[in-house]
Amino acid sequence: MVSEQRVVDGLPAPGGPPPRVLRSETLIVLALSLGASGVSSLISFVGSLTRSAALKEQAANLNGSYAPGRPWLDLTWQLFGIATALVPVLLVAHLLTREGSGLRDIGFDRTRPWSDLGRGALTAAGIGSAGLAFYLAAQASGFNLTVVPESLPEVWWKYPVLILSAIQNSVLEEVIVVGYLLRRLGQLGWSPTAALVASSVLRGSYHLYQGIGGFLGNVVMGVVFVLLYRRWGRVGPLVAAHALLDIVAFVGYGLLAGKVDWLPTL
Repeated sequence: MVSEQRVVDGLPAPGGPPPRVLRSETLIVLALSLGASGVSSLISFVGSLTRSAALKEQAANLNGSYAPGRPWLDLTWQLFGIATALVPVLLVAHLLTREGSGLRDIGFDRTRPWSDLGRGALTAAGIGSAGLAFYLAAQASGFNLTVVPESLPEVWWKYPVLILSAIQNSVLEEVIVVGYLLRRLGQLGWSPTAALVASSVLRGSYHLYQGIGGFLGNVVMGVVFVLLYRRWGRVGPLVAAHALLDIVAFVGYGLLAGKVDWLPTL
């Protein structure tokens, strides 16, 4: 209980960095990761709005080829992109360790693997069905681009790379946007409500390239994830839930696109 309260409130360790340092550190971490993605997503969305085609007639491609027609070079780029995207997580781990805590303090460790997986699976099941229905409604209404979860060539490494990409997304987002950000905002004196709003809006911001539906759906997901984190005191279940959601989306699209009528494609 003490550990969970420490995580939720983000209480600073005695003799820890002053607020000015924590504020600068947080901004730098976000500028190197999902904060920059939020700005990029906004620019992309403005570009989509100013095109002549309707939003639902435009594609938001999540996993595409880096070197069409050159599968080994493409694989190298895919693995390089996945690995480098996780560098901000290593930075967060370093910063937390330096202050005398670590990733274990936000519940990202291997102490409860089955509990984390079970909670994550239940969370994914609840969010996944509602999220899919919301996306289909938003896309049909013209508020969203058509999301293309993958457009990789049919090569042997396609599905392993999609699974790795899903895991990378989940680790990056949940460690930074939930565990790290809530801890730092708590240390900076933000109220629980303000921290929840900041985390959720940030999550929505870097999905804005998908359209208004992508933004709103992820804001709601962000609220749910923050509440679950405060209840469980661990990001492990959230990483598991997010990974399962993305794996189903990426792999499912690869298997079903063009074969079922209800799944929008371009």
